[in-house]
Amino acid sequence: MGAWVLYLARPVTRGRHNGPIRTHHNCTHRHLAALGCRTGLCQCCTHMAFEIHGSLCSRRFPFVHARAMAVRMSTETPPGERIAKFLSRAGISSRREAERLIEAGRIAVNGKVIDSPALNITARDKVQFDGKPVDPPAEARLWLYHKPTGLVVTERDEKGRATVFDNLPDDMPRVMSVGRLDLNSEGLLLLTNDGALKRKLELPSTGWLRKYRVRVNGTPDDTIFKPLRDGVSIEGEIFQPMQVHIDRQQGANCWLTVGLREGKNREIRRAMEHVGLKVNRLIRVSYGPFQLGKLKAGEVEPVRARVLREQLGGTGEPEAPKPARVKPETRRRSKPPVPRRGKSPKRSQ
Repeated sequence: MGAWVLYLARPVTRGRHNGPIRTHHNCTHRHLAALGCRTGLCQCCTHMAFEIHGSLCSRRFPFVHARAMAVRMSTETPPGERIAKFLSRAGISSRREAERLIEAGRIAVNGKVIDSPALNITARDKVQFDGKPVDPPAEARLWLYHKPTGLVVTERDEKGRATVFDNLPDDMPRVMSVGRLDLNSEGLLLLTNDGALKRKLELPSTGWLRKYRVRVNGTPDDTIFKPLRDGVSIEGEIFQPMQVHIDRQQGANCWLTVGLREGKNREIRRAMEHVGLKVNRLIRVSYGPFQLGKLKAGEVEPVRARVLREQLGGTGEPEAPKPARVKPETRRRSKPPVPRRGKSPKRSQ
């Protein structure tokens, strides 16, 4: 909804009983009377601004005995979406990285290089990244990938190590990882072509539990995991409560199942070191409703669109549980008493 702003050369007051408007040179804000509608008062030098909504504006103008200027103020949101969000959904980069690309002058819209992410674009606009056209965002998709050890989860590694994206099948589109697994970790890694979906799945607010099979060296007792179950602070960083269960003892090693709802850097390894244990193998077996299953190391499996819609509601967020339907109470109508046989009901005289 738009609004009209009336800039007056002098402060204005009016009578309390809808009297004529009078101009005064010496009056303060508390003496300004209402104009019969919602007003917003501000001061810029000696000018007062009055916000008068649509139809009332035309009725108020004739009574203003001062030099006035009407300016149309639009509060409507520009059409389209932010350029950083568009680049994220198109699989170019995350939103934060897209802002860096814009600042570096690598993004152009309609043939003109932009230097600010404060820009909304529509389907008519042509976006280029390093001089190459950017295709419109495709339908959000998700893949399950069994990450083997020895690969880093990054697009470009400064040390020249092999990356996850270098080992994906050739027919895979450009994808991003949902979260990370460190160099020596293995197991389920979610991949997506949609930046908005990636961001939402990574947020702890989704409440999705991530389960890991963890092998530690030693014969731990169940009581030593109590600090991890309660939540601990390690080097000034707060770790949320974890689910820790002992599965079995295998020689000098012990297998655990660990569940957590956030993904901080080397969280499980640091937590185990905090209680005196060293992790020598870590496998992620599930991420929310998605399971590693029998997927072999290095294999990729797409998630069907129907399954994705069921699990994410088509928006990248877990569906909120539907409230239970309460059946309205029905009152039974009381039936008139049935007279006994052989006796007729008495009539009122």
